[in-house]
Amino acid sequence: MTQDSLSEAEHDAITDTAAHWCMRLHAVDCTPEERLAFEQWFDAHPLHAFEYEAMLEIWDVAEHLPRPEPVPPVNVRPAVQRWRQYAVAAAVCALALPLAAFTGWNLGWIPDSYQRFESDGNPRQVTLADGSQLEMNLNTELTFSNYKDERRVTLKRGEAFFNVSHDMTHPFIVRAGEGRIRVTGTRFNVWMYDDQVRVNLVEGSVLVKSNTGLPGDGLRLGPSMQASFRQGDFLPKINQTNANDQSLAWRSGKLVLDNLPLDEALPLINRYLSRPLMLADRATGAIRVGGAYNIKEVDSLVSALPKVLPVYLTRNKDGNPVINSLPKAPTKS
Repeated sequence: MTQDSLSEAEHDAITDTAAHWCMRLHAVDCTPEERLAFEQWFDAHPLHAFEYEAMLEIWDVAEHLPRPEPVPPVNVRPAVQRWRQYAVAAAVCALALPLAAFTGWNLGWIPDSYQRFESDGNPRQVTLADGSQLEMNLNTELTFSNYKDERRVTLKRGEAFFNVSHDMTHPFIVRAGEGRIRVTGTRFNVWMYDDQVRVNLVEGSVLVKSNTGLPGDGLRLGPSMQASFRQGDFLPKINQTNANDQSLAWRSGKLVLDNLPLDEALPLINRYLSRPLMLADRATGAIRVGGAYNIKEVDSLVSALPKVLPVYLTRNKDGNPVINSLPKAPTKS
């Protein structure tokens, strides 16, 4: 089966199936059997992958459509699923019909441009539709939407350095985890791993919120300041970075660990690993590690740890490597 040989009905069927899988994979009750069936469908034909990626873009836009007035549901889970289905349907209609799309743009619901970027094995430099420049670290995924009243990036995973084009009337918003970074034109870095987010400001100023559901615009950062937060934090933690800070060494292809305890170093290391390193206990987490490593060769750091630290490696039931501290030799009486 080739794309050219498909009838219009067959194309429509693939599009409908892609929409179905997009909704199911985002549903809280999606089963492992369904995910396996999706993977088999996804790999069966290149057009399946193309249509599914297109549907993901529509899904991302639908996340920002205004919600209807809440009605107390009898069952919360189906209500959430219905909302997502309605949002996707509304986005499809708004994007498909020029008049509706024009109305959606004027109301600030629908962007006039949408971009999706990924960087897997190599860092990547991209230019957004508004002219802003981005450097993406390894294993990073983000989207950009240009709305009438704001420019919006959603960092889904990874790390990016932003050089934002200045526009006082059109603020630039970065969503990362549960938080938000708001700027008009500046240079800054956003790092995200699991539920942790860290923002480093190089130039200009930004407002950082740890939870978009909370009132207010957040806390203001000036140059050489850092904000960090994780899921559930009421406010981000703010501190001044020192002159030797190596948070942005990744832009030169390096991961620099400056004599950090392992419990602080592991999120920085795990960011580059397919299987995260785990700690056996708190005592192991207090052991310090340092050095500079190539971001493309962080796997070699894992095997080298027992050679430079008083630790040994095991694996847990999930197959993840676990760092254990060597038992201390008994003191002679």
